[in-house]
Amino acid sequence: MSMYSRPWYHWLAFGLGSGLSPWLPGTMGTLAVIPIYWLVVPYPMLYTAVLLFILAVGPWLCGRTARDLQVRGGGTQAIDPPAIVWDEWAGLLLTLWGLPFSWPTLLAGFLLFRFFDMLKPWPISWLDRRIHGGMGIMLDDLAAALAATVVLRTLLYGGWL
Repeated sequence: MSMYSRPWYHWLAFGLGSGLSPWLPGTMGTLAVIPIYWLVVPYPMLYTAVLLFILAVGPWLCGRTARDLQVRGGGTQAIDPPAIVWDEWAGLLLTLWGLPFSWPTLLAGFLLFRFFDMLKPWPISWLDRRIHGGMGIMLDDLAAALAATVVLRTLLYGGWL
């Protein structure tokens, strides 16, 4: 099925198409939210509203899209298809939430979030294995964002960044 013949919510779940990248779709999806970040970071209330919207619709959006992408014939459902990157959007925006813009902060936040999202240390790996559906797709990325936030703010407030 082509991207243009998919339902509108697939387009959102796929990060406006960035999750369809054949190379590192999660990383490409995370990169794709940076223009939105740049647009909203000067306006803290708008940033918060965008983040809350992404968090509020994420479980439905990711769960519905994952169900639509169910593997035919084998009967197994795709738990967290790589093309779904809405959760990466939520993760990076949560990692950087409340911090003033700077290139070092953006770069460190991006790298830390991707590190924790890809490595999935405990308890992120536990959440990833145990909680399924749309909430599960979102939750492991939010946990990665919280871990990245702790490290990022420690670096910032410690004067190392």
